[in-house]
Amino acid sequence: MKFSDYNIADEIKQQLNDLGFNKPTDIQFKAIKHILDGEDVMAIAQTGTGKTAAFAIPTLDRIYRNKNKYKKSGIRCLVMVPTRELAKQIAKVYQDIGKKTNVKTFGLFGGVEQEQQIRTLDNGIDILVTTPGRMFDLISQKAIVLDNVEFLVLDEADLMLDMGFAKDIQDVMRFIPTKRQTLFFSATISKKIKSLAYDVVKNAIRIQISPKNPVAKTITHTILDVEMDDKRFFLENIIKENEEKKMVVFARTKVRVERIVAAMERVAISSEALHGGIDQKERFAILERFRTGENKILITTDVACRGIDIPSVDCVINYDLPDNPENYVHRCGRTGRGKNRGQALSFCSESERELLLAIEEYTGDRIDRYDLSQGEYYEILNDSDDGSYNWKKLIEEENKFKGTDTEW
Repeated sequence: MKFSDYNIADEIKQQLNDLGFNKPTDIQFKAIKHILDGEDVMAIAQTGTGKTAAFAIPTLDRIYRNKNKYKKSGIRCLVMVPTRELAKQIAKVYQDIGKKTNVKTFGLFGGVEQEQQIRTLDNGIDILVTTPGRMFDLISQKAIVLDNVEFLVLDEADLMLDMGFAKDIQDVMRFIPTKRQTLFFSATISKKIKSLAYDVVKNAIRIQISPKNPVAKTITHTILDVEMDDKRFFLENIIKENEEKKMVVFARTKVRVERIVAAMERVAISSEALHGGIDQKERFAILERFRTGENKILITTDVACRGIDIPSVDCVINYDLPDNPENYVHRCGRTGRGKNRGQALSFCSESERELLLAIEEYTGDRIDRYDLSQGEYYEILNDSDDGSYNWKKLIEEENKFKGTDTEW
């Protein structure tokens, strides 16, 4: 089935074709028709499967078809998400797909001034994509009215729970009509997720796309045994051997991220840091530079492991293994998006063995190991341009000299 076969507006079909969207992904194929039919949907699908378009296409279509029939203006679709980056990204998906329509979408989030946001809301919008904090702030100021909401979309619901937004989801029910269509999307399923879902959806169609191994089949992921102090040399080697490739490098903390950026700078590799300690406006600018290819190496914490869709990421490097096994899947999912293929390589030190075992238990498979001989290992260390490693070279040269001179 192709998008041209769906009963959606010609303007949306034309735009999907212009964007290169011809055939729906599995989650889109299974969800779009039910949403067009007005049913509540509870969908569980791994990262990178096209969840956003699965709800954006049908909700956009129904609002566009009915816009001229509405007696009152107001927000018709409310999309709640856990992070600012995700709010901006999903709003752009709506805007891109709805380019040939008169439907107005706005991404609302904190960390920026409210005045311009309030002016945009006052001018009238149809679809609001928002984080909970700023939304409730503007509801209290009466800048947001949700009386006309027809669609409630909860995206990345599992992350919303992890971030403590369960009460916010419950609270928003007080401001929206009881008669509405609810679409619930999550990458993972648990008792808490089920409990939350059944509180907000009614007789929902349940869709679950979760293969035995949750890492997408489009991604080749491997483990490389690397001592903690040697990781920067291996990262340097990989980047210099693949200069044209776009890479996301994940580290455990923002301090680690900054140290890696500094280490790459010492060997003439340009990279940028992204973490929660950076101003929101600058975070968006960093992501945009990475998205456009102005910067090809993004070094980040798990702030970028969920929901952020950056096209054509060739490779993910797990510089540090994550504490949460689920985040391994989400990190790997930054590459191999849609039908594209991608690679993920994880450095594993001796102290991270238990984390690796937890990840393999979660994915249900033993992750392939990258076969590297001891000679190849030391060759990578010796090839580093990092001056801090010179002492090791000197020791090796001295030992070699000792072995060939009888006076020693």
